[in-house]
Amino acid sequence: MSLFLDSFWRAALYCLHPRVIGLSLLPLVLMVATAFGLGYLFWDTAVNTVFVWLESSAWMEHLSTWLREMGVGNLKNALAPLLVIFAITPLLVVVVLFLVAVLMMPAVVNLVARRRFPGLERRHGASFTRGAFWSLGSALLAVVALIVSLPLWFIPPLVLILPPLIWGWLTYRVMAFDALADHASGEERNLVFREHRMWLLVMGVATGYLGAAPSLVWASGWIFAAAFPILIPVAIWIYTLVFAFSSLWFAHYCLAALAQVRAATPLQPAAPEAVQVLP
Repeated sequence: MSLFLDSFWRAALYCLHPRVIGLSLLPLVLMVATAFGLGYLFWDTAVNTVFVWLESSAWMEHLSTWLREMGVGNLKNALAPLLVIFAITPLLVVVVLFLVAVLMMPAVVNLVARRRFPGLERRHGASFTRGAFWSLGSALLAVVALIVSLPLWFIPPLVLILPPLIWGWLTYRVMAFDALADHASGEERNLVFREHRMWLLVMGVATGYLGAAPSLVWASGWIFAAAFPILIPVAIWIYTLVFAFSSLWFAHYCLAALAQVRAATPLQPAAPEAVQVLP
């Protein structure tokens, strides 16, 4: 528990580091370009398709009647865009996480290692290529899980549970692996996973819920249509900052856990210079 909380507050402080703020802008630029490109090409088609599907649904007629009785009949017209937003947001989150893992995670781990663990030996248990394939495979599994579970999102309690759980599992898989890829051997990485799996999963689910919060900004883009061009990039940047915090949290936790593992049960003769942990 102490390692969990210690790595949490350290990650929060590191989010204020100029290098971390600068790194968060690169995925933002890529995601804004992707989002606006997809919107330009497919937005009208997607909204019209969803609107036609809603109009042909029997339950939509009952919903429209209920909305008129409540005095908010105009909300019917906003339902199709909102459904498209809620459907595409999880996919954008997965893409952001993959970009953060590939572009930001190595730089973040190096920053944490250089400032806190300068004597921690790098045993290169996984190459960059293997890490990228691991992240891509995990992201594809998450996309499949999101698609398969999509019908369950219409059950009110599950829409608040399933997406964060899927994002949390993905975060745990990607961040923990990448945090240890350069410093830990394969055996050490498996040992850290076994000994700290519960806390790593809790961290993943916690950051999964943090990643779900900015969805309100996406919805606001349709309530305040004039601010849409500003709100959507803000939402994407919030997602990126959440994942930057996640990568910092996992980097601090995993590298500290690795240092503890080596101090307690070294898997090979220790390096001549002892591991130094800085405040």
